[in-house]
Amino acid sequence: MMTFLARMKVKEDKVDDFIRLANTLTEKVRELEPDTVNYEFFKLRDEPFSYAVYEQFTSEEAEEAHRNTPHFNELAGDLIDCIDGTYEREFLDPLS
Repeated sequence: MMTFLARMKVKEDKVDDFIRLANTLTEKVRELEPDTVNYEFFKLRDEPFSYAVYEQFTSEEAEEAHRNTPHFNELAGDLIDCIDGTYEREFLDPLS
C-alpha cells in the first residue's frame, strides 16, 4: 500500500479553476483506476488558499501508473499552473 497527503497553496485568482480541475481528475481516477484505493482533494480549514489531496494506492506501481494515465497527463499541467509555488508530499505508513 502507498499512501500520502500532498499539500499545496493555490493562487487566489486560480481557486475556481483548481477546484474544477481537481473535481474532474477525482472523477476520472475513481472511474478508471481500480488500483487506487482513495483519491480525494480537501480544502485546509485554517490556511487560506491551501488544499491537500489524499492519495492511496494498492502499490507504488499503481501510483506510477496513475501518473502515466491520459487523464492525469491531460489535467496535471493545468492543476500545477494553479499552484502558488510547489506542493509537499507527506507519506503515511501503517503502524504495523
